[in-house]
Amino acid sequence: MDKPKLVFITSRFPYPLEKGDKLRAFYLIKGLSQHFKITLISLSDEGVDSSWENELKPFTEEIKVYQLDRWRIALRLVFNTFQHLPFQLAYFTDFWVKRKVAQILQRVRPDHIFCQMIRPAEYVKHYHHCRKTLDYMDILSVGMERRKNQTSGISRKVFSAEANRLKDYEQRIFHYFEFHLMISQQDVNGMAYPLRKRVTVVPNGICTRTFSPIPEITPSHDLVFVGNLSYAPNIDAIRWLCEKVLSARKDLSLLVAGANLGRKLSFYLHRFDNVTMLGWQDDIRKVYAQGKIFIAPMQLGTGLQNKVLEAMAMELPCIVSGLAASAIPNSPLKVADTPEEVIEAIDYFLTSPEEAKRVGKNGRIFAIENYDWDTYTEQINQLIRLH
Repeated sequence: MDKPKLVFITSRFPYPLEKGDKLRAFYLIKGLSQHFKITLISLSDEGVDSSWENELKPFTEEIKVYQLDRWRIALRLVFNTFQHLPFQLAYFTDFWVKRKVAQILQRVRPDHIFCQMIRPAEYVKHYHHCRKTLDYMDILSVGMERRKNQTSGISRKVFSAEANRLKDYEQRIFHYFEFHLMISQQDVNGMAYPLRKRVTVVPNGICTRTFSPIPEITPSHDLVFVGNLSYAPNIDAIRWLCEKVLSARKDLSLLVAGANLGRKLSFYLHRFDNVTMLGWQDDIRKVYAQGKIFIAPMQLGTGLQNKVLEAMAMELPCIVSGLAASAIPNSPLKVADTPEEVIEAIDYFLTSPEEAKRVGKNGRIFAIENYDWDTYTEQINQLIRLH
């Protein structure tokens, strides 16, 4: 019996896996390919290397990548000032690409459409010949609201306007899809009450076979932070850590690594002699292994942080903010919100290596038992196919 056909549409090509949405899409495609013939449609504002496509080919029947023209993006953003779409939607919604996507849908005649995030939702919202799933991942309006509260002047007005547009769109687009996913209950709570009852929570998972301890590497830094270094909540967390903790405790060393290390952040971190910077690493596990403690003092953003799951799987004791911990309930994470609490937690783990080891082992067990990708892809498969 032939597998049913699934069109999976993303706002970024799901490789390399340096960002949370790419990682989630990659593993969902990999898992769902056991049950569906998948056509992958990806938008991209940058070139996509053929070697990246090769990573997805074993799990897909067809891959279509549409590179968004920078000039057309700029024009859409200008004209969108007088429209109602969130600017994040205007950025990704290209009329020419919409025609191409419509042609693919007409040719493939999918049995189901899976839309990752609201950003590409305009491409498929009016297709009603099959059922559709919208994976919100995070509630973007909540994250935008937090960013607004961290700014002032014209920036505050811009973020406020975008937060309002996003909130309105998140409610309106809901009714064009039959199934709705979010990463955490924290995100579901950001949705209007009548709608949140119809949302299924499907957290991000972790490949614990890949992310496991590397005993042959001796930790060289007290603290390690890993993440996309162009992502505003990550930049904010790093600056908070440097200003509130490392400036007062120059005896502590921090290793920062991740994709897209920009000049501005690099220049800022050069002020701190106890901070080491690395860009994108082909094997990020070796970076985790160089830290005694993983730290994620997130002040902004929403949703489950993949980096925390990866660090837990690597058996690192983790110190995180309440915001980061709220998406991973009942976990062995050490929650610390104030600079004093963070310093106390760091000193506790550094002076109690056996306790740090115990917490790290418990973290790995927790990740294995609660955040397995196979479990989540099967949950989505059952949701799609049983209704």
